[in-house]
Amino acid sequence: MRRRITVAILGVVIGTLVLTVVGSLLLVRRAAISTAETEITTEAQALGSLMSLQPALTDRRVVAVLQRLGAFDELVIAGLAPGGSLDRVPTPLVGSLLNAPALQGGQTVAGNAGNVVFVAQPLTLTARQRSGLAGGIPASDLPVLVVTRHVASPVNGVSYFVLVAGIVLIAGVVVATVLARRISAPIVRAVQATRQMAGGNLTATVPVDRRDYPELAELAEAINTLGENLSRAQGLEREFLMSVSHELRTPLTSIRGYAEAIAEGATHDVAGAVGIIGSEARRLERLVQDLLDLARIQARQFSLHAQRIDCAAVAGAVAEGFQPEARAAQVAIVTALPSAAVWADADPDRVGQVVANLIENALKFATTRVEVGAARVGEWIAVWVSDDGPGVSPADVPHIFERHFTTDRVPARTGGVGLGLAIVAELAAAMGGAVDAQSPVDAGRGARMVLWLRASPPLDERAVDVGVSPPSSAPTPALPLHPPG
Repeated sequence: MRRRITVAILGVVIGTLVLTVVGSLLLVRRAAISTAETEITTEAQALGSLMSLQPALTDRRVVAVLQRLGAFDELVIAGLAPGGSLDRVPTPLVGSLLNAPALQGGQTVAGNAGNVVFVAQPLTLTARQRSGLAGGIPASDLPVLVVTRHVASPVNGVSYFVLVAGIVLIAGVVVATVLARRISAPIVRAVQATRQMAGGNLTATVPVDRRDYPELAELAEAINTLGENLSRAQGLEREFLMSVSHELRTPLTSIRGYAEAIAEGATHDVAGAVGIIGSEARRLERLVQDLLDLARIQARQFSLHAQRIDCAAVAGAVAEGFQPEARAAQVAIVTALPSAAVWADADPDRVGQVVANLIENALKFATTRVEVGAARVGEWIAVWVSDDGPGVSPADVPHIFERHFTTDRVPARTGGVGLGLAIVAELAAAMGGAVDAQSPVDAGRGARMVLWLRASPPLDERAVDVGVSPPSSAPTPALPLHPPG
């Protein structure tokens, strides 16, 4: 990679040098020709005026002196025939370069043939001057003064350009090498680290040099963060699999043990053994169902049937269904529901599933009491479930709804592998809502999980609640409710 970057930079430098040198030579040549044209045009016009006034200046010997003094390659007086042909045209000029109609009109003609610059200036000569010229000029021909000058080729100074190009090329090699090293080194380190991660070493990191470019340093830090997140996710997945394995092994052991006892006639309480087998089977069924629900939610293969529902009524019905389980656990389920309906557009079955999962989670940690409540808070409906258990540590609160997350919160009774809250978060998001956790709730203990759903307007628009506090008919929760966002 470093070699490719170096070659690419040098290619750009060399290409720029070639274009610069060629362009400079062309500009120098064009400037030299233009300057020479201007100079000899002025000189030719002055000589033409003098020759017209001083007949002696057309003498061959005087013309030769003027040619040397003016530093001309050629200085001749030619005759322009009425047909447009010129005799004695200096090499490398040809008649087509000299604009005969312009000369016949008394205009000065200037131009160049390669590096030879020429000027043709019409003259006014007497018959004596015409006859005194070499070969003479017929009376019908127009005398024309033609002067030429060779312009030095800029190629003569190419050695200077070569020297400058060499210096620039050496500097380009040094700069290209340094840049290639500074650009490629962090990328190579990043590639090595990502290969280690792909090989299973999620602890691999990309070293960050303070001299690295900010963008490459950000890339290295992003890869390091990715590795940390992957390592954390791997650890959580490992813990999750261990928890699932434990949860599966326990009921399976009970089912197999009691089934073998019944088959061997080792138990006299067959009904009790069958009851335990059924209870453990339902526990397995719930675990498998939770896993399937989470997979369906992740794949977006579950359906929602949103309709206008009273969230307080749904929460109350679910809470009532858990009363037998709560009494068996010696926990009281109390409700804090408003007398007026709190409306939201949501799937009643999914809302019931969310509330059920929250109550089931609360029953695992509650000591004596679980509270289920609902209220309208501004443009949101809040449905909460709180317990008086040991609470959640502040560091764990932001992660409580993440998949596979396990907390050091000690449950009062066992059950579940932490999938319920992950399902709650996924379902809430699918219905356009959110969930959050608050802890402690009262006297440094307890936790509260809150489901937030967008409120829908009441059927009677005059009864729209525009306040930011729960309805007065609902008991105020221990902690204030803060809508998401």
